[in-house]
Amino acid sequence: MSETILKPPPLAGAVTTHTRLFVLELNAGAIHSMNTDGSDRKTIVTGAHLPDGIVVDVANGHIYWTNMGVPNLDDGSIERADLDGTNRKMIVPQGHTHTPKQIILDEKGDKLYWCDREGMRVMRANRDGSQIETLIEAGHGEADSRDQTRWCVGLTIDPKHRKIYWSQKGPDNAGRGRIFCANLEIPAGQTAANRSDIEVFFNRLPEPIDLELDVKNRILYWTDRGDPPRGNTVNRASIDNKPAEPEIVVTHLMEGIGIALDVPGDRMFVTDFAGSIYSAHLDGSGERNFLYAQGNLTGIAYAEIPQEN
Repeated sequence: MSETILKPPPLAGAVTTHTRLFVLELNAGAIHSMNTDGSDRKTIVTGAHLPDGIVVDVANGHIYWTNMGVPNLDDGSIERADLDGTNRKMIVPQGHTHTPKQIILDEKGDKLYWCDREGMRVMRANRDGSQIETLIEAGHGEADSRDQTRWCVGLTIDPKHRKIYWSQKGPDNAGRGRIFCANLEIPAGQTAANRSDIEVFFNRLPEPIDLELDVKNRILYWTDRGDPPRGNTVNRASIDNKPAEPEIVVTHLMEGIGIALDVPGDRMFVTDFAGSIYSAHLDGSGERNFLYAQGNLTGIAYAEIPQEN
């Protein structure tokens, strides 16, 4: 005879945590919110201008996303909305960032950071979009912008040592992609264009895209949309004891783009441009493609959202 155990319902007023994924669909200009298994999918934003990167500000109940716009028109922008897509607001209007890509939030520093692809820059601003700064300038002008080795795409920060990591993807499938590292602040007396503290973390990569840092274990993860066998993968490497070559933990993506980590839950979430969303353990085991043919997917964010019962 089986025993039935009845769990009491949550107390009124008690706070529970609800986990959600926020996913960008580039071609549709849409943002979707869903459970971490793909269920309860809701389209919360439409009419975004080629959205690429997204980050969740749980404390303030906001999502921020980048709109790449049309590269030759220099009409990229950054928007903010509530977690349900309401109260939408332009915080970095057109004309201030060229082709914004991955965006992240430094909660302690109260700053948004993002890469600007054709702008060849790593940039930051306050959460409200004020005080825009350029931290890295990999090139300048139209001639430089045609050199894809200068294109800044993905980024993350190491809050412990106040470092920033970013990818410059290089031409498609060319094996000229690089990941760089520098101090979060520009050295005194230097500029974003001539700062002397930039180091190459990895080079000769197929085509690195978005980055995520496992802060607890000090491991950098990134997607690569280049050719197999090293491309169309998720890679990882220790940032304190850098290996000679990164470890490939997920393979057979169809142009991998977005990545989000749930370190306490030992899982990652990955999107690819063919429209799939994958989950896997942090070592790549247990990979599961739980949604597919969802359009051209770009950025993805994972959030633990408190809810009062």
